[in-house]
Amino acid sequence: MKLPLLTAAVLGALLLSGCAAGSPTSSVSEPVEISTDAASTADDGCAGIAVVADFGILDAPAVDVCVDSDQAVLASEAIATAGITTEGNADYGDAVVCRVDGRPAADETVTVDGQEPFIEPCSSMSPAYAFWAIWVKPAADAEWGFAMEGLETLKAEPGQSIGLVYTTGTGTDPQPPTVE
Repeated sequence: MKLPLLTAAVLGALLLSGCAAGSPTSSVSEPVEISTDAASTADDGCAGIAVVADFGILDAPAVDVCVDSDQAVLASEAIATAGITTEGNADYGDAVVCRVDGRPAADETVTVDGQEPFIEPCSSMSPAYAFWAIWVKPAADAEWGFAMEGLETLKAEPGQSIGLVYTTGTGTDPQPPTVE
């Protein structure tokens, strides 16, 4: 499957789910206490929710944190608890991830092989050859798959993983997080 078609399908599903889901606070019936355990990551058999961020071509170290939780929480809460910040875009808000921990920065030139260098303004959709993809892994021994909804509506349960991957290229299948 070509990346632009796959990107359009995934982004369409994200936008539709964001519109139908209502407010993020309506997804959780009561406050949930969650915390991070830096010593226990996805590779170590995270009993909570593993959160990973793979910055791809962006010059930043990968993040791999286990968020302690004994119940389902919104992906946005797990990611924030892991110490990762996300930013949406002007057109679609938090339904689309435009920056993770400030990357790509508002003044950072992104260079993707075969494409014109660009600066990501987060005003509308990112180009199909350079964007943040949300991945989910339903169990430690399962395969990664694209999330079919945004961080504000996606729920993660203990034993599951959430991945943010800066995906680049055209005509190739996007790759899941390299941090397991």
